[in-house]
Amino acid sequence: MSTSLSRVQLRVRGYHLDGYGHVNNARYLEFMEEGRWDYFDQHPAMIKELHQAGRAFVVVNLNIDYLAAARHGDDLEIMTGIVNVGERSGLCHHRIVRKDGTVIAQADLTFVLLDMRANKAAAIEGEVREALAALTLSKEAFTP
Repeated sequence: MSTSLSRVQLRVRGYHLDGYGHVNNARYLEFMEEGRWDYFDQHPAMIKELHQAGRAFVVVNLNIDYLAAARHGDDLEIMTGIVNVGERSGLCHHRIVRKDGTVIAQADLTFVLLDMRANKAAAIEGEVREALAALTLSKEAFTP
Protein backbone atom coordinates (compact mmCIF):
# COMPACT_ATOMS: atom_id res chain seq x y z
CA MET A 1 0.00 0.00 0.00
CA SER A 2 1.39 3.40 -0.92
CA THR A 3 1.31 6.54 1.19
CA SER A 4 1.73 10.18 0.32
CA LEU A 5 5.17 10.26 1.97
CA SER A 6 8.11 8.38 0.50
CA ARG A 7 10.88 7.20 2.83
CA VAL A 8 14.22 6.01 1.44
CA GLN A 9 17.10 4.77 3.58
CA LEU A 10 20.73 5.14 2.59
CA ARG A 11 24.17 4.96 4.16
CA VAL A 12 26.74 7.67 3.53
CA ARG A 13 29.67 6.20 1.59
CA GLY A 14 33.18 7.52 1.05
CA TYR A 15 32.43 8.73 -2.46
CA HIS A 16 29.70 11.04 -1.06
CA LEU A 17 32.29 13.02 0.92
CA ASP A 18 34.24 16.16 0.15
CA GLY A 19 37.75 17.05 1.31
CA TYR A 20 36.45 18.06 4.73
CA GLY A 21 35.05 14.60 5.48
CA HIS A 22 31.36 15.43 5.24
CA VAL A 23 28.79 14.93 2.50
CA ASN A 24 29.42 17.27 -0.41
CA ASN A 25 26.57 19.74 -0.86
CA ALA A 26 25.87 18.55 -4.43
CA ARG A 27 25.30 14.98 -3.22
CA TYR A 28 22.16 16.08 -1.39
CA LEU A 29 20.60 16.78 -4.80
CA GLU A 30 21.22 13.14 -5.70
CA PHE A 31 19.81 11.93 -2.37
CA MET A 32 16.65 13.96 -2.98
CA GLU A 33 16.36 12.70 -6.54
CA GLU A 34 16.52 9.16 -5.16
CA GLY A 35 13.63 10.13 -2.91
CA ARG A 36 11.62 11.41 -5.88
CA TRP A 37 12.22 8.23 -7.88
CA ASP A 38 10.99 6.19 -4.92
CA TYR A 39 7.97 8.48 -4.63
CA PHE A 40 7.11 7.89 -8.29
CA ASP A 41 7.62 4.13 -7.86
CA GLN A 42 5.06 4.21 -5.03
CA HIS A 43 2.49 6.08 -7.14
CA PRO A 44 2.27 4.29 -10.49
CA ALA A 45 -1.35 5.41 -11.06
CA MET A 46 -0.30 9.05 -10.85
CA ILE A 47 2.56 8.49 -13.29
CA LYS A 48 0.20 6.65 -15.66
CA GLU A 49 -2.20 9.61 -15.45
CA LEU A 50 0.63 12.00 -16.33
CA HIS A 51 1.82 9.90 -19.26
CA GLN A 52 -1.70 9.54 -20.64
CA ALA A 53 -2.08 13.33 -20.47
CA GLY A 54 1.28 13.81 -22.25
CA ARG A 55 2.79 15.50 -19.18
CA ALA A 56 6.09 15.19 -17.31
CA PHE A 57 7.43 16.66 -14.07
CA VAL A 58 10.11 19.34 -14.58
CA VAL A 59 12.07 20.97 -11.76
CA VAL A 60 12.12 24.77 -12.06
CA ASN A 61 13.46 25.79 -8.62
CA LEU A 62 15.11 24.16 -5.62
CA ASN A 63 15.82 25.82 -2.28
CA ILE A 64 17.89 23.79 0.20
CA ASP A 65 18.60 24.45 3.86
CA TYR A 66 21.75 22.63 4.99
CA LEU A 67 21.29 22.19 8.74
CA ALA A 68 23.94 19.69 9.89
CA ALA A 69 26.82 17.72 8.41
CA ALA A 70 26.40 14.10 7.43
CA ARG A 71 29.55 11.97 7.60
CA HIS A 72 30.83 8.60 6.43
CA GLY A 73 28.77 5.74 7.82
CA ASP A 74 25.75 7.86 8.79
CA ASP A 75 22.40 6.21 8.10
CA LEU A 76 20.03 8.71 6.52
CA GLU A 77 16.34 8.72 5.72
CA ILE A 78 15.16 10.82 2.78
CA MET A 79 11.49 11.80 3.03
CA THR A 80 9.69 13.11 -0.05
CA GLY A 81 6.17 14.34 -0.64
CA ILE A 82 4.01 16.86 -2.46
CA VAL A 83 2.89 19.69 -0.17
CA ASN A 84 1.12 22.04 -2.59
CA VAL A 85 -0.48 21.94 -6.01
CA GLY A 86 -1.25 25.27 -7.66
CA GLU A 87 -2.70 26.23 -11.00
CA ARG A 88 0.65 26.19 -12.85
CA SER A 89 3.16 24.69 -10.42
CA GLY A 90 3.50 22.46 -7.41
CA LEU A 91 5.77 22.12 -4.41
CA CYS A 92 7.61 18.96 -3.39
CA HIS A 93 9.26 18.89 0.04
CA HIS A 94 12.29 16.82 1.02
CA ARG A 95 13.70 16.22 4.48
CA ILE A 96 16.90 14.28 5.18
CA VAL A 97 17.24 12.97 8.73
CA ARG A 98 20.10 11.07 10.35
CA LYS A 99 19.25 7.92 12.32
CA ASP A 100 19.73 9.84 15.60
CA GLY A 101 16.89 12.22 14.60
CA THR A 102 19.07 15.14 13.50
CA VAL A 103 17.66 16.96 10.48
CA ILE A 104 20.56 17.19 8.04
CA ALA A 105 18.87 19.11 5.23
CA GLN A 106 15.47 20.05 3.91
CA ALA A 107 14.38 21.49 0.60
CA ASP A 108 11.43 22.85 -1.28
CA LEU A 109 11.38 21.92 -4.94
CA THR A 110 9.04 23.75 -7.32
CA PHE A 111 7.90 21.75 -10.33
CA VAL A 112 5.77 22.37 -13.37
CA LEU A 113 4.14 19.90 -15.69
CA LEU A 114 5.67 19.94 -19.12
CA ASP A 115 3.35 19.42 -22.08
CA MET A 116 5.53 16.94 -23.97
CA ARG A 117 3.98 17.73 -27.37
CA ALA A 118 4.15 21.53 -27.10
CA ASN A 119 7.41 21.50 -25.05
CA LYS A 120 6.10 24.13 -22.62
CA ALA A 121 4.65 24.31 -19.13
CA ALA A 122 0.98 23.37 -18.89
CA ALA A 123 -1.76 24.16 -16.42
CA ILE A 124 -2.28 21.58 -13.70
CA GLU A 125 -5.90 20.61 -14.28
CA GLY A 126 -8.42 17.83 -14.73
CA GLU A 127 -7.63 14.27 -13.70
CA VAL A 128 -3.92 15.06 -13.33
CA ARG A 129 -4.76 17.78 -10.81
CA GLU A 130 -7.09 15.44 -8.93
CA ALA A 131 -4.40 12.75 -8.78
CA LEU A 132 -1.78 15.19 -7.46
CA ALA A 133 -4.15 16.89 -5.01
CA ALA A 134 -5.11 13.51 -3.54
CA LEU A 135 -1.45 12.94 -2.61
CA THR A 136 -0.83 16.36 -1.07
CA LEU A 137 0.16 16.45 2.60
CA SER A 138 1.34 19.06 5.08
CA LYS A 139 4.98 19.61 6.06
CA GLU A 140 4.05 18.43 9.56
CA ALA A 141 3.89 14.90 8.10
CA PHE A 142 7.70 15.04 7.76
CA THR A 143 8.28 15.29 11.52
CA PRO A 144 8.34 12.21 13.71
